[in-house]
Amino acid sequence: MRILTIHNRYQIKGGEDECFEAEVNLLRQMGHEVEIYEENNDKVAVLGKLNIATRTVWSDESYQTVKGLLASKPFDVVHVHNFFPIVSPSVYYAAKTEGVPVVQTLHNYRLLCPNALFFRDGQVCEDCLGQFIPYSGVVHGCYRDSKVASGGVATMLTVHRLMATWSKTVDLYIALTEFARQKFIAGGLPAEKIVVKPNFVSLEPTVGNGCGGYALFVGRLSVEKGLDTILQAWEHLGTQIPLKIVGDGPLADQVLAAAKTLPQVEWLGRKTMSEVHDLMGEAMFLVFPSKWYETFGRVAIEAFAKGTPVIAANIGAIAELVDSGRTGLHFRPGDADDLTAKVKWLLANPSNLSQMRQQARAEFETKYTAVKNYQRMMEIYLQAQATSTSDN
Repeated sequence: MRILTIHNRYQIKGGEDECFEAEVNLLRQMGHEVEIYEENNDKVAVLGKLNIATRTVWSDESYQTVKGLLASKPFDVVHVHNFFPIVSPSVYYAAKTEGVPVVQTLHNYRLLCPNALFFRDGQVCEDCLGQFIPYSGVVHGCYRDSKVASGGVATMLTVHRLMATWSKTVDLYIALTEFARQKFIAGGLPAEKIVVKPNFVSLEPTVGNGCGGYALFVGRLSVEKGLDTILQAWEHLGTQIPLKIVGDGPLADQVLAAAKTLPQVEWLGRKTMSEVHDLMGEAMFLVFPSKWYETFGRVAIEAFAKGTPVIAANIGAIAELVDSGRTGLHFRPGDADDLTAKVKWLLANPSNLSQMRQQARAEFETKYTAVKNYQRMMEIYLQAQATSTSDN
């Protein structure tokens, strides 16, 4: 197959960028020709606010570029990962003009929520879910804490709802979990066009032994990730088990202060993927305390790949990924006392922990390897081609 992949990179590399790179590399490894049209949010400052606001709704530059690429040679499918804010939905129309099927991966909730998270003021917020014009997000300045910037996102969403862009120009959407799929259906996307394909771990690391005697958190240091919950829990736990925290973000100062106050908490900052995998393999378990509706939970399946169980907040997609009692445990989101209780239970039941390690690795091998993901991706591309043909 010849595939054109489209992605708008973030200024700080995150999970979406990594997933995009992993899928491109996998397709190329399997012998497919993959071309990339890519923009980078580093251009935002150069383009200026007015230009960005206009391009968010419709980028003629992106339209012409993609149309030209598709006209230059035959492509089997266009796969869009992220179009916001520079690329814009205009690329869907370029693909349709050239008769090429379109697949869109739903890495976040941008099509339903101006800040893409369903999260506001430290808790889940679904005010914009079902609003044709997502005015609540503008009122609260949900995107970049700015009513003006939020208005720009709301305009983009409203214009393309009026144009029926989401239903008419995309042949298939990829949701990363069934939970996310149901949210998008509730938000108005056509159910028959949303399929589920999880992310994967591109490398298959060897199983760790979990003998490091510590718990691990890996992720962005931000409110929605539940840093306050995990730090409160470790205040309660005292010295029963050390906690290593990997990552960076707006709550870095708070984590640093906790590491200075609590001898059992260690902040390691950013680490390479190889270093993270090594830490995961030695960890007794990973803690995933998010407070928002994660669309997936890549860190969790990386832990599974190392045979490391996960204690996860019982919310959103991560609750779907972790089978409580088999590959880890659930705790009530935002409840430090419940998280403390679950940690104590695991520490008191080493035989259960050992069984969870085996089941976590088995879960990875069954669902989240590159081979399994490639097979599913090919099914989706063929389905998109068939759907596109039947619509014409």
